[in-house]
Amino acid sequence: MSRTLPGVLAAIAAVDPALFPIAKAHLDNLTKPRGSLGRLEEIAERLFAIRRGQPPAVDPARIYVCAGDHGVAGEGVSLFPQEVTRQMVANFLAGGAGINVLAETAGIDIRVVDAGCLGEPFADHPRFAGARVASGTANFVAGPAMSRDACVKALLLGVSLADQAAGEGILALGTGDMGIANTTPSTALFCAYLGLAPRDITGPGTGLDAHGVSRKAEIIEKALARHEAVVAAGDPVAILAALGGLEIACLAGLVLGAAANRLPIAVDGFISTAAYTAARAICPTVADYAFLSHASAEPGYAAIMSAMGQKPLLDLGLRLGEGTGSALALFLLRASANIYNNMATFAAAGVSSGDA
Repeated sequence: MSRTLPGVLAAIAAVDPALFPIAKAHLDNLTKPRGSLGRLEEIAERLFAIRRGQPPAVDPARIYVCAGDHGVAGEGVSLFPQEVTRQMVANFLAGGAGINVLAETAGIDIRVVDAGCLGEPFADHPRFAGARVASGTANFVAGPAMSRDACVKALLLGVSLADQAAGEGILALGTGDMGIANTTPSTALFCAYLGLAPRDITGPGTGLDAHGVSRKAEIIEKALARHEAVVAAGDPVAILAALGGLEIACLAGLVLGAAANRLPIAVDGFISTAAYTAARAICPTVADYAFLSHASAEPGYAAIMSAMGQKPLLDLGLRLGEGTGSALALFLLRASANIYNNMATFAAAGVSSGDA
């Protein structure tokens, strides 16, 4: 039976805080100084809690790379033409993109989702998942990017991907994106949800110069003014419909679906974090299940993290998207799980714990 959005939200439960000290006690009994593995130990504690006290596990893992086109591309906010979205989808399917290489290196499965690309539907392919919601969004400067109905359909598409993965025995998910001009709606969403100013967080995206960045910020300001009443009303789904993208809504749904299925999810960079921000606005409890993978090189990302009170796992200067940061973060989650499960205790190894 297909899910409804209220039904999905009702299925999302917070992790039990009482499980964290149990996990910490186990980690403190391993052959190392207490806390010496830093954030790897924090990750292991969260994985233990997500799995309701069962040993941490993240394999097999899967990344969904969700693609969509944006009407605001017509405003000249990207250096790349819109047809690159379709071209890169074909590249993902052929195995030639950065995410393909990193996912293969990390032993992670990939699925590609055409949430809202322009043009005719793609031919069937084993890597494809889900079904297109619509052919691109409208220009959000002139009106809503999509209807509320289309937005909810995209959210539920993401949920269905998480449901499918859970049904196939996948234990952890990752987000990836593709969509020319999608840093523009992502920036608008950060501004709308977090109360940030476009001039403070708008970045070059695909490589705009200073003049291009200024013009991009101006377009986002116009969009926020156009949808001022929607933003002020505070309905997170309405905000996502007005300012978002189909692939962004699909990724937000994937985050919601991961939480509903009690699966950890690695959130990629700028666009995926905008989707996570939308999901968190819809249901704050998703924060229990999400691991922000890396600090995007977009100059506004630090301010976004400050506003959210969160810190990503890695800072490697990445700004590719596609889920590349998710692939790296999922490897860290695997490392944390293996530390928890496979490292010897002081007693088992015959090593003095140093306790008085």
